[in-house]
Amino acid sequence: MLQVLASAWALLLGMYLLMIGNGLQGTLLGLRGEIESFTTLEISVVMSAYFVGFLFASRLAPTLIRRVGHVRVFSALGSGISAILILYPILPEPWVWALARAAIGFCYCGVYITAESWLNAAASNENRGKALSLYMVVQMGGIITAQWLISLNDVSGFAIFIIPSILVSLSFAPALLSATQTTPEFTTTKPLKLKTLLAASPLACAGMFLLGSVFSAQFGMSAVYGTRAGLTEAEITWMVSLTYIAAMAAQYPIGWLSDRIDRRLLILGLSALGGGTALAAILLPPHLWFILMTAAVVGGTSNPLYALLIAYANDYLDREDMAGASAGLLFINGLGAIAGPLVVGWMMDVMGAQGFWTIIAVVMLALAAYAWWRMRVAPGKPIVGERTTFTPIPAAATPVAADVTERKVA
Repeated sequence: MLQVLASAWALLLGMYLLMIGNGLQGTLLGLRGEIESFTTLEISVVMSAYFVGFLFASRLAPTLIRRVGHVRVFSALGSGISAILILYPILPEPWVWALARAAIGFCYCGVYITAESWLNAAASNENRGKALSLYMVVQMGGIITAQWLISLNDVSGFAIFIIPSILVSLSFAPALLSATQTTPEFTTTKPLKLKTLLAASPLACAGMFLLGSVFSAQFGMSAVYGTRAGLTEAEITWMVSLTYIAAMAAQYPIGWLSDRIDRRLLILGLSALGGGTALAAILLPPHLWFILMTAAVVGGTSNPLYALLIAYANDYLDREDMAGASAGLLFINGLGAIAGPLVVGWMMDVMGAQGFWTIIAVVMLALAAYAWWRMRVAPGKPIVGERTTFTPIPAAATPVAADVTERKVA
């Protein structure tokens, strides 16, 4: 662990500051959108636009890196993030925010890909697992820190938008100053055809699409739900923070368990637990303690399911196909992430704040039902080669993070 910190501390520090900026703008726009009297549909389009940009960058950023190099891409996209964060309060119009969110999603994905490729090159086969774990903890830690910064500032003011801009600007200094003269050669794995992925693991493909919508709803619409449910800013901060704290804490126990039992049974159980808790949040009185518990349970089940589905898909693939399959699954997840805020926004217009939990309950219970059905129709599906090992991977992963994961388990 100390060896990983010594070789990659600057990059991890930069990523921590970047994630504070991203976590701030995610929750902040939901709260500020309410103050600016945006409709639920307008806010949901703004939130969805981030994942459109993210999805495009996962395809285009590697081309940019190969053309002009890591350092230039890192610097250019970082400047774009800083400028966009200042733009939000200057032009509080839904269509401007939607375009800005798409652009900032593109920039963040490109920055992640650049940073992760450096991390991949800096790690060895012996410490790649530790590096990935530290990277995941840093990402979650940055998002959690961001929520508390929101609670200490005036959401209706201008300063709260300057803070993430400053942090993002500062985040590039340690990474760029620690970069070597020759940055690593950038390569990406071509994803498997969707037809091949579906044939190998229908459950992983369906699960990734459904989980994409759950993750994006949590990331983009939690603050909107909290406002509509009458929560204070401090209570919304607790709700979002608990989502990510539980996600981080649950990864390793669930990973340990997934290497010892039928993964489909675990997928079914986690989906049913998350969906059932969200359903209870609809039916029971909306007490604060139960809302916080629901956020923690949903976060602690949905985020580990992401890595669990990748591990499950890898059980039915040849080793040389695993990295390509992960990239394909991330693309499917991105499509679901685009749909999530739009569907949640529509449902909140129909039935109020509880529409947030309704969509999460329906999606996670649908995944549980599909996992049960797959266990019925294919009870003895043979594993290809040896059973793969669960490896934690962030829910907002890029193809490079997937490649780091596959190198670790290889």
